[in-house]
Amino acid sequence: MRGFLRRRLLWGSMLVAASIAVASAYAVWTGATTRAAYLTGWLLFGLMVLLTGYNWFKKIPYLPLGRSEVWLEFHIYAGLFTGVLFLLHVRLRWPTGWFEIALTALYAIVMVSGVLGIIISRGWPKRLTARGGEVPYDRIPVIRRQLREQAEALALNSVAESKSATIAEFYTRRLHAFFAGPQNFLSHVFEIRLPLNALLNELGDLNRFLNEQERKVTAQLVTLVRQKDGLDYQRALQLTLRLWLFVHIPVTYSLMLWAIAHIVLVYGFSAGAW
Repeated sequence: MRGFLRRRLLWGSMLVAASIAVASAYAVWTGATTRAAYLTGWLLFGLMVLLTGYNWFKKIPYLPLGRSEVWLEFHIYAGLFTGVLFLLHVRLRWPTGWFEIALTALYAIVMVSGVLGIIISRGWPKRLTARGGEVPYDRIPVIRRQLREQAEALALNSVAESKSATIAEFYTRRLHAFFAGPQNFLSHVFEIRLPLNALLNELGDLNRFLNEQERKVTAQLVTLVRQKDGLDYQRALQLTLRLWLFVHIPVTYSLMLWAIAHIVLVYGFSAGAW
């Protein structure tokens, strides 16, 4: 833990120092040259190329790139540093024109998805472990079907055993959709238990109208409901872990293409003058 905190303090200090240094240099450049935006732009683009290119470089086994953990930390803090460069580059002004708006939007999506990726990749595995460990993602539909079949069998058998359709009707009205597919995605992502508690409360209220034999059935249904909710929790977190990369990486490449087009247009209209 001390090593972890020491590394965070080191990287954080480097980020603050670099931000102060580049902001101070930018103030000097602005007074000394009218091309300060070119300097910040090339710094920003070069850093973006480095951050994007690492995914390609690490696929070449004989390149001495060092430990992946160090590069990951560099990716995180350098990515945050690009935010400082970007703000200096645009001079803290709102973009004008559809091209600038699109470029800014792409950068914002990359930055936000990157920050969310940090939170997800660091926090979600701990949450999954706290809920009993990770269930293989491709096994989730199979387990969900097994739980649904068990719940349906309990509801149907209760009609014959208790000579009452109360549980079966409750299953049709409230539990059929719950067991049929994934539920409460956002509630699981944000750790909100209200939907589960509401369903369990309804099962508890139902017990007031049941005999002893039927209450045993509802107790089994409660167990299955909890298992299904835990399975949906697993799916929501694992799906989020998978999906954020499908946003972050493609938008990053789109940003790089737009940035190259931006450079071409800037130098095209300025005739490459400094």
